[in-house]
Amino acid sequence: MKRRMIGAGIAGISLLVAGCGAGQITQTDTQVAGVNGGSSDVGAIAVRNAQLAFPEEVEPAAYLEGSDADVVMSIVNSGQQPDELVSVRSESAEGTAVGGTTSIPADTTLAVGPEEPQGGAQLHAEVTLEGLQREIRPGQDVTATLTFREAGTVEVVLPVKVPDEPRHDASTGEEEQGGGH
Repeated sequence: MKRRMIGAGIAGISLLVAGCGAGQITQTDTQVAGVNGGSSDVGAIAVRNAQLAFPEEVEPAAYLEGSDADVVMSIVNSGQQPDELVSVRSESAEGTAVGGTTSIPADTTLAVGPEEPQGGAQLHAEVTLEGLQREIRPGQDVTATLTFREAGTVEVVLPVKVPDEPRHDASTGEEEQGGGH
């Protein structure tokens, strides 16, 4: 009898300990990817690192109202069937232009941006938001709606991309240093 009670007690403690973590929210449950761009999923399509290219032509950096902005992102088709990007639209722009490759074979990534990917072996498309309805600066974003032939429609937030080159202090020509000196 004593052994059964000990066995039952151990089993009860095991269940209690195992149940302690059930339903808990972990520290990493809301972590997002370590990239600056927006991400969205629809069906077998994943849009990753979606951004507006950094505006190089205006100082300080900004897309002026009425100007065009190039979109940079990766579109991943993890499905078994091909898909196609059929349209892009944004309430922040008068229109959009989509060019290059828009078909995305199964298990393939489509690189979207104003420049061809390194190596040239990847599929490449260009998407431009034309006639922006407002000025857009780094730290701000716009929303675009992407429509795929098979997967359907998905919204993605497009922040302005950070510059590829380190910032320099215009008065000294030195790179800016963080923190107080």
